[in-house]
Amino acid sequence: METDPKESDASLTEPRLLKPDMEDYRAVCKPSGYLTHSVGDGVPDAVTWCLRSGLGEDFAFGHRLDKPVSGVLVGSESAEARARLGDAFAEGVLDKRYFGLVYGVARPKGIVRRKLKDGRRGRAIEAITRYRRLWASDSLSLLLLTPQTGRKHQIRRHLQGIGHPLVGDKRYGKRQPKPVSGFPGRLWLHASILEWPDAGLKWCADLPEELVQHLEHLGAPRLPVLFPEGHG
Repeated sequence: METDPKESDASLTEPRLLKPDMEDYRAVCKPSGYLTHSVGDGVPDAVTWCLRSGLGEDFAFGHRLDKPVSGVLVGSESAEARARLGDAFAEGVLDKRYFGLVYGVARPKGIVRRKLKDGRRGRAIEAITRYRRLWASDSLSLLLLTPQTGRKHQIRRHLQGIGHPLVGDKRYGKRQPKPVSGFPGRLWLHASILEWPDAGLKWCADLPEELVQHLEHLGAPRLPVLFPEGHG
């Protein structure tokens, strides 16, 4: 069955804790549709879920993911630990890897170097995203995406800019998107790996089931499990 991405919403699943615990940090796999932090409007958020799951009233995340994006979020009950993580993001020493499904047949690999306007600073600032094509049909490409900088909506804006917007992107997608067979009803972007080499820390979250099933529906090869021992 083909569904229009602009008219679909994924049914929400709950977040899940990722194992093992690492030093002062705990990681969560945030589902699409959850906010990172509460804004008090009734939309479910990952911080509230963590507090209800017993992580402690001082727990908070050291970074964020957009509401429609799923994947790894890392936080701590320690303000000092969160500050260290925030500094690592600001210094660009973290390895961030995403999986994304885009419209069109992308090049086998590439680097997008395009400044993006920053509303807070009031000017365009440097932004770099690397990508590698993992699979393609005649109209879609599965990409491994590695942002080198951390600008707002960077991956989504960069992919729109090179003519390969993400499937299901209502903000930066095609104006009149073609129906995608088996569309899972959500933005097709998942934060799969967050690695902090200097600290010897790495967190992984495998693709959520709705994206795994969509790849199978499209006839794409199954991606390897990031944590074969079941920690993902």
